Amino acid sequence: MDVVVLIGRILFALLFLGSAAGHLSQADAMAGYAQSRGVPAPKLAVLGSGVLMLIGALSVLLGVWADLGSLLLVLFLLPTAVLMHPFWKETDPETKQMEMIGFNKDVALGGAALALFAFFAHTPELGLTLTGPLFHLN
Repeated sequence: MDVVVLIGRILFALLFLGSAAGHLSQADAMAGYAQSRGVPAPKLAVLGSGVLMLIGALSVLLGVWADLGSLLLVLFLLPTAVLMHPFWKETDPETKQMEMIGFNKDVALGGAALALFAFFAHTPELGLTLTGPLFHLN
């Protein structure tokens, strides 16, 4: 079971590590897009979200307070869904569909990260992690 959870952690974290790298290495371009979406302080938001994803993903991947790392990813995903993918504001059907897909993806990943938080916080001896959980749910 430990190996299966490790593989799941790796697969889950890879998405966020790739996105974090993009946020941190292409901050100016991404800030322009964030600004077009009305995000305040867009460059700071892009860099901050990149750091949030990087720390959260590494935490889940390495098993260093993976419960906290999962919560950090939730803190990134749910506001991003609302701020960056407001499909309800779109009038063009194709754009609306694309934004709805992005919104649903972020909400679903946020739900998965929240479930991981509960899993990590409830299972103190998970195995193949560097630390146990920071939070303890019983």
